[in-house]
Parts: sequence; structure tokens; C-alpha cells
Amino acid sequence: MKLTVTQFVSLDGVSQAPGAPDEDTSGGFTRGGWFVPHMDERFLELALAWLAEADALLFGRRTYDNFSRDWPEIGAANPADPFAGTMNSIPKYVASHSLRTADRWQPTTILSGDIPAQVAELKQRPGREIQIHGSARLAQSMLAAGLVDTLRLVIAPVVVGTGRRLFPDGGAPVGLRLTSGETTPRGLAIHVYDTTGRPEYGTYQSGT
Repeated sequence: MKLTVTQFVSLDGVSQAPGAPDEDTSGGFTRGGWFVPHMDERFLELALAWLAEADALLFGRRTYDNFSRDWPEIGAANPADPFAGTMNSIPKYVASHSLRTADRWQPTTILSGDIPAQVAELKQRPGREIQIHGSARLAQSMLAAGLVDTLRLVIAPVVVGTGRRLFPDGGAPVGLRLTSGETTPRGLAIHVYDTTGRPEYGTYQSGT
């Protein structure tokens, strides 16, 4: 299976709490919900098409706690919801060194110990995509381990100004190749990249 990462980011790279003011207030963050005003039908079409490629989902602890609380309720309230049907039914993995049980949102398997090695083993299994949604810290560690195959960035036309960023200072360098891109009616810039290993570097020479 391929490992893909889907992340909502602001123009200044913030990935914290895109969906609601109270989604993630860690570090005193008070500007959550910055992504929501820019959602539109085209974005939802793309998001549903991406999710349809998933044969498994991989989360960090914080995102798993939020999703395992919300998605079963969404599915119960609206059984026809296409996102909830997939999210609630396919296998889920949560990377955590502290979580002991994950009975609330089945089927879920807890990964602990050498998480990159376990994710590498999952990638060897037959199937299409293991998808990371949110879970920026987990995404960073998987990029650093060279395990991410495809990165889908949904960039909102807003500068948040503060908050946890997807690519922090000191992060691992990663080379990328743009495979597709478009802009939705409300201004979301969709960039899809394949990873290419280490970045290349060069020196500009005038006239060449």
C-alpha cells in the first residue's frame, strides 16, 4: 500500500485546528476554524474521491481521540453520509505510546514501539492507500522516515499568524514532485506531490 498524507494548511503553513475554534487549543491557540470559510463543493468532491482510495487510516493520538469521538456520532445521525461510511468501516491504526485500548472506534489497532518499522510493514500489505488525515506530528515523522509516497496539501487563502505548523524549523528535508494542482471556487489551492527522496540543490548562474 502507498502511504498518503492529506493536510489542510494556511498560507503561512499553520495546520493546527483547521475545523473549529475548540478543535485544538493546545499551546493557547485561539484561532481555530480558519479553514472552514473556504470549503466548497469542489473541495468536498476531491476529498471524497481521495477517501475512496483508502484501504486503511493512520492517526496520531490527538487526531484519533477527536475522530473516534465525532465520526461514529456523524454516522449514527446520518447513515447515508459518504465520508462517515468509509471512516467508520475501514481498518484504522493509531500511533501512540500511551494508549492502551481503542474500543470506541472499531476496527482499530494500536501501534507502539518502533512505529516507523510497523508502518513500513503495513505498506508491504496488499491494498491501495494508507491515509494520514491531520496528525501533523505523525506526518512529519513519516516524512522524516522516508515512508510517505504522496502528499496532498489543501492550502487556504488565509494567514493565521500563529499556531503549530506542518513543516516546523528543523524538520527533515524532503524532495517533492508536483503531480497535480487546481484552485477551487473559494480559493483553496490543491497541490498533490509525490516524494522524491532528498532534495536537490544547485547554484544559479546568470545566462544559463
